[in-house]
Amino acid sequence: MKLSATLLLLFTVLFGVAPVPASACAAHVADFVDLVDNGPAGNRITIVLIGDGYTAAELPRFRAQAQATWRAISSVEPFRSYARFFDVRRVDLVSPHSGIGVGSPLGMHFGCGGTPRLLCADDDAVDHWAGPATGPRYVIALADSTDYGGAGGRGVTTLSGGAADATRIIEHEMGHTVGGLGDEYDAAPGGDAAYPNLSDQGADAMAAAHAKWWRWLGAADPSGGVVGAYRGANGLYRPTQDSIMRTLGGVYNLPCREAIIESLYRQLRPLDALAPTPQAGPVRAGRILRVRPLLLPGYGRRLTVSWTVDGRPAPSRAVREGGLALDTGALGLRPRAGVVVRAVVTDETSWVRDEAFRRARMQGRAAWPVGRS
Repeated sequence: MKLSATLLLLFTVLFGVAPVPASACAAHVADFVDLVDNGPAGNRITIVLIGDGYTAAELPRFRAQAQATWRAISSVEPFRSYARFFDVRRVDLVSPHSGIGVGSPLGMHFGCGGTPRLLCADDDAVDHWAGPATGPRYVIALADSTDYGGAGGRGVTTLSGGAADATRIIEHEMGHTVGGLGDEYDAAPGGDAAYPNLSDQGADAMAAAHAKWWRWLGAADPSGGVVGAYRGANGLYRPTQDSIMRTLGGVYNLPCREAIIESLYRQLRPLDALAPTPQAGPVRAGRILRVRPLLLPGYGRRLTVSWTVDGRPAPSRAVREGGLALDTGALGLRPRAGVVVRAVVTDETSWVRDEAFRRARMQGRAAWPVGRS
C-alpha cells in the first residue's frame, strides 16, 4: 500500500518522522561504522555506503564491497587528490532475505526507465536507513547482485556491488553525482547540452562565446590528445576523444576534473577553523595565529598560505608550522602599536582555470587586529 502525499504529510506532522517503508519493516541496522574521518562533518562531504539485500550472514560480503567502492573512488583523479574532503560512513543494513527485488529494504531493482542496466532505489527508504545528515553528503546504495548496473546523478547513487566491473562503474557514476557530468559515449541521448562536459557548439563557437570548456581548448589532456570539441554520433560535442565518462576504466578529462572540483568547493569552506577566533578587540601581541585549511597533497605548491601585516608580506621569521601559523611576537610591534594581520589560503590547482571561481570559492580569508599594550 502506498501512502498518498497528504497522508504522508499528516503522518509526519503527527509523529515527527516519516513512516518506514513497508518493504523495510523487517530490516534493521546492525551498525554504523565510520570508515574514514577526515574532519568535522559540517565541513566535509560524507559518503554513506549502504547495502540492499544482504542478510546478517552476508554482511561480510557487503563490507568488502563497500571498502572496494571507496578505494576505487579515491584512486582516480581528481578524487584522489581531494580525498581528504570526504568522510566515509558504512551502514550495515540487515535484509530479511537475500538479494534485491520485491520486499528488499531499499527497494532496489533494475530496468528503471526501460533501461536494463539502470539500477534504482527507493529514495525515501534510503534516507530513512542512512540516518540524518549533519552536513553535505552522497549516499551510495550497493545492491547484492552480480548483474552489471548502477546509476548516478541527483539523489541516490546506485551500484551492483558484486558486478565484475563494479569499481569502474562507480568511478563513472560519481562523475554524474559529484560533477553533474553527462555521458560522453555515442549511444547517450542527444539534444541535452546542459552538462558541463557536453556542448552543441564546436570549438570555434565556444571560444568566441567564452562558453563551456573554452579555457581548456588546445590543452594537453591526461586522457591523451588535446582538449577540443569532438562530435559524437548523438550530435553533441565532448572535450576529448575518450574519458571516464565515455569508457569505463579511463580517466577524467580536464573539463570534467574542473567541474568536480568546483562542485566540492560549492559545498565546503576552504578553512576549517582559525585560532584564536576573530574577536571584537585586538589580539594581544605574542599570540600564535593559526589557520586550519582543507589539506591537499603537495601543500606549499598546490595549497598556499599568504600572510600579510598591514598589507605587506609578513616577515619570514614570524611564519611558523610550515606556513599555517604566524607568531605575532616576532613582528616587533612597539608599545601601543597595532596592525592587522591577514591570511589568505588558496587552492592553486592547475585543474581549475576559472580564476573568478578560484577567488570566490577556493580561497579562505582571515584577519586579526593585533595590538601591543
